[in-house]
Amino acid sequence: MTTTLVAPSAIADLLQQQREFFATGVTREDEFRLTQLKNLRQAVVRHQDEIVEAARIDLGRPAFEGYFEVGVISELDHAIKHLRAWMRPRKVSLPLNQKPGSAWVQPEPLGVVLVIGPWNYPFQLIISPLIGAIAAGNCAILKPSEYAPATSQMLAKLVAEIFDPAHVALVEGGVETAQALLAERFDHILFTGGERVGKVVMQAAAQHLTPVTLELGGKSPCIVTPDIDLAVTARRIVWGKFLNAGQTCIAPDYLLVHESIKPALVDALKQRIQACYGDNPAQSPDLSRIVNEAQFDRLVGLLDRGNVLIGGDHSRPDRFIAPTLIDGLTWDDPIMQEEIFGPLLPILTYRTLDEAIAAINQRPKPLTTYLFAKDKATQDKVLHQTTSGSLCINDVILQVAVWDLPFGGVGNSGIGHYHGPHSFNTFSHLKGVLKKPFWMDLNWRYPPYEGKIQLFKRFIGLS
Repeated sequence: MTTTLVAPSAIADLLQQQREFFATGVTREDEFRLTQLKNLRQAVVRHQDEIVEAARIDLGRPAFEGYFEVGVISELDHAIKHLRAWMRPRKVSLPLNQKPGSAWVQPEPLGVVLVIGPWNYPFQLIISPLIGAIAAGNCAILKPSEYAPATSQMLAKLVAEIFDPAHVALVEGGVETAQALLAERFDHILFTGGERVGKVVMQAAAQHLTPVTLELGGKSPCIVTPDIDLAVTARRIVWGKFLNAGQTCIAPDYLLVHESIKPALVDALKQRIQACYGDNPAQSPDLSRIVNEAQFDRLVGLLDRGNVLIGGDHSRPDRFIAPTLIDGLTWDDPIMQEEIFGPLLPILTYRTLDEAIAAINQRPKPLTTYLFAKDKATQDKVLHQTTSGSLCINDVILQVAVWDLPFGGVGNSGIGHYHGPHSFNTFSHLKGVLKKPFWMDLNWRYPPYEGKIQLFKRFIGLS
């Protein structure tokens, strides 16, 4: 793997170029924003085969899963359809003591924003934030992951083809490039990646008081109760966990299964893994590979504890790890101390729902909580007694593609959120505006104050 080194002076010049372009006011125009989004959509459609091929090269992704990257056109369509509505001033009511007048929230662009993407969905997780940045009227600099070099090169080609670099530019490179970018002052930074680097980004942003959106992941639990459709539950869990070889920030990280149903669920999961990936998953055309040797070695090291129920096979030259179920673990084992981000699925049990909820709440807040349960009271209890970036009931992953839902973490799993209108808001300053006429100007607020205290107390709600 090679990385491009970009001189800090070149980054500073690019940033200045974008600031000057932003100052012209062109990006504030709705037609300009719509045109840029439509051009982006056309480019994604035009280059779809190259996008899918880049995902295959970087991650061994089957074509079906490669098209998840191309799926950003769905979010683009949503933004194009709703952009003018998002841009409209949002009227708010005035209290009686503020009348006559009017008040509203005026969305306005922030300026020049930075988007730093990850390697696991290297195209989608650059383009999705870019949609919000453009829709909100900003200029943007993009930094894709150097660990997905084919996608990085493909993105560089696409961005250069359709955007003026004074509006949207992409900078390739490794750690040194990221450090040079973070040394500059941006108006917002959106970073997707791990907690360790997220802290570095936040610390760098703090030097300029730059607001950040951090999408960091975490250990997303999946609670399975006895009153489920066993076959459907197993199908959905296997798909969500082993999609992209488990390298998905919202993948179920571990199962918390009621002890009464564990044997039946394990059998159903085994059958489903075999049905999806065959007797020899290494030969399956539908299983992605681990992104690099360092991640491979980390994941194989997690196999030292517990009992492997199925899978466990691995090959370093091919960066292959079979879909693996593991039990016999404790909360103190290494695999339960960090986000797995691979095709290893620990299975723990619980006796009561209160016990499961307590176990989740004793740990850092996850990006997502999954619950498989038919009982409404159970659903409500998990909804109201756990905290996570999102909650998905009786399915996995798909909550991320409901564009009107905010996507983001809480606590250790992230700061802020985006997607759909939430992307627009994230990359906007929501300016409060109050407008008053000249024709009424009561004397109650002006000095001298003698005799006015009782009137003011009534204005603020005191008797």
